[in-house]
Amino acid sequence: MTPHLAAPTTPAQATAPSERLAGFAALLRDHGLTVGVAEQQAMLQAMLYFGPIHERPLQAAWRAIACHSHREWQLWADVYERFWHPEKLRGGVKVSGQTRPSRNLRQSVQALHDQMDAAQKPASSPASQPGQNAAPQTAGDSASSLHDEQGSGTPRAQGGASRTEALHQRDGQMWMPQELSALQSLARQITAKLQPRATRRWRVAPRGQRLDLRQTLRRSVGWGGELLQPAWKVKRALPPRLFILADVSRSMESHAALFLRVARAFALEADARVFVFHTRLAEVTPYMQRDTPAIQEKVNAVTAGFGGGTRIATSLQDFARHHARAQLNRGARVWVFSDGFDTDGPEFLSAALQEVRARGARITWFHPTRQVPAAGALQRARAMIDRFVPLASLADLAAARHVLH
Repeated sequence: MTPHLAAPTTPAQATAPSERLAGFAALLRDHGLTVGVAEQQAMLQAMLYFGPIHERPLQAAWRAIACHSHREWQLWADVYERFWHPEKLRGGVKVSGQTRPSRNLRQSVQALHDQMDAAQKPASSPASQPGQNAAPQTAGDSASSLHDEQGSGTPRAQGGASRTEALHQRDGQMWMPQELSALQSLARQITAKLQPRATRRWRVAPRGQRLDLRQTLRRSVGWGGELLQPAWKVKRALPPRLFILADVSRSMESHAALFLRVARAFALEADARVFVFHTRLAEVTPYMQRDTPAIQEKVNAVTAGFGGGTRIATSLQDFARHHARAQLNRGARVWVFSDGFDTDGPEFLSAALQEVRARGARITWFHPTRQVPAAGALQRARAMIDRFVPLASLADLAAARHVLH
């Protein structure tokens, strides 16, 4: 029997299997698994070896390649089913607004073998004509760019090579481990620059402003009563409390991923309390300080107001009167991540910010556009805000680290 030869594939069709594998690898990285280029190439070789009908040994091979700890081994089954067999999952809710085409592992492996067969045809075949390439490609082989919705003109890589470092333009959902590490390092630098708040209490120090007479007399016992080892005191300084309020309403949906990543970095480095708001306010600090696979789903459940309006003034009043009433004091920092478009009355935002400032807090407003948003409520409340900082990418955060103190 003559073996069946697949029809010539176009370049777009040829990239489908490896693109799906790249998407699966990206999903694994998003759940904390370390899947780099070497692991992805090994998974591609395993796919070519086992073929389209041996899914069980292929899954076992991939699991051995991608999992490096007991936690990752336990997590594998759920991530695998979510990507390759979403029809088996029940009760899943997606709130990001993005959709993915249906995936079938067997079809992807079969398509990959078909494209390998097409690549081995003579040069006269359509698949080997100039301008076409049937070799396997990974996601990102074709380059394209997209301008952001604010019209700032900053190109964002849609795939393929880019002239800009990924760290400086990373505003999507997928983050590489080294980029998360760079973000954490940047948060550590900014946290170190936050000016501590002096208190009325004193602490012992090798050199200080005041002599600690009691401690000095205790030390003199070992010297026969001679005051040869004086003890000094300095003012005790406490790091300022940091509060982050991230807008997750419909108008901020494309920026919420970046804002939550940044908020989580400061929750770990500066012990910041993190809140999200749309039509209501909710604290997500416990979710930010823990690293488990279910955390993102819980944050999605809290931010289920996507598609609704934004009540910034009401959320700020709830924050000042209830959530942070005991901790919002002199020297506290309040960072608001929002575009400033509020469905409350334009006069209410100024009153809410005044309520926060009355407790001694400094307010910094991070906005996703180059210019300060032209929202009427925000323009009225500009006198209540200490500083406006653009934040559309990590490059903006790195540029602002010298003024965040």
